[in-house]
Amino acid sequence: MRAIIVSVIVIFLSLLPASSRASILLDRVVAVVNQEVITWSELYKSMESDASPQVRQMKEDEKRKVFKENEATYLESLINLKLQLQEARNLGIGASDEEVKEGVDSIRKKYAMSDSAFLDSLKQEGFTLDEYKRRLREQIVISKVVNQEVRSKIVVSEDDIGKYLAGNKEMAEGGEAYQISQIFFRKPKDEGGRKAVEEKAAEVLQKLKEGHSFAELAKQYSEDPSAASGGSLGLVRKSQMMKEFVSAVATMKPGDVSAPFWTDGGLHIIKLGEVVAPKDRKEIHEDARNAVAGKIFAERYDAWIKALREKAYIEISL
Repeated sequence: MRAIIVSVIVIFLSLLPASSRASILLDRVVAVVNQEVITWSELYKSMESDASPQVRQMKEDEKRKVFKENEATYLESLINLKLQLQEARNLGIGASDEEVKEGVDSIRKKYAMSDSAFLDSLKQEGFTLDEYKRRLREQIVISKVVNQEVRSKIVVSEDDIGKYLAGNKEMAEGGEAYQISQIFFRKPKDEGGRKAVEEKAAEVLQKLKEGHSFAELAKQYSEDPSAASGGSLGLVRKSQMMKEFVSAVATMKPGDVSAPFWTDGGLHIIKLGEVVAPKDRKEIHEDARNAVAGKIFAERYDAWIKALREKAYIEISL
């Protein structure tokens, strides 16, 4: 098998310009995906780009340790990314420069950022503008191929919706909902770390009282995936909330920020946005349709990825 991977790499390198061949030869190949290679530096650059603010703030040796612990899992995701992009090329699916430009403009407008502020933000995230556009192009292409090969083939029947509502009484009731954002700190592994977490939360709460932006502090401190979007959890139904969240919002008005409170997962500071009245039957029906479609999509997407992997040549050499 090692001979096969070496042959594939040799063939791949022979197709590249001399300068590109030299740079790859100085790097370590960690995977071959059909006719493409993934290098160690590509893997680690991707991990660096997607790292949470907490990981980025670590010392270099600590950060490398975290990356090392997660490199195998992340490499699998990178392989799946390559396979989807390859499938899109096979199907003649691409993204135009205009689509990429529209994507960049949309993101800038969403966060009300000037050109210079946007470029500064990219720099902080470790991207050049060209690198960001390349990743955005890949996201557009993957969205297109997934829509064509998976999402567009999903059909949700009325019977499916009825069964889902029968098994999800809370959704069927369509209770009150809340627009919530949070700053979250993971529960420490031992009780000794609990005080340190509470002190950090108190520090963040003080910054909020001084007028700092909740969204910016969430991006900086929150250890939840929602940190990237300023801590927004979207619209959450009361019936879907943990009892600690229900207790917190019961005494809050839109715009209020809670005191830190614990759940089994960790420590939370939440901000209450809009409070939405219970839904009517039409809205409940549509929510159920989306939920069923989402479940079917997840199952079929996993099956599609599995099929792509089964027909591909993949060699991993971490």
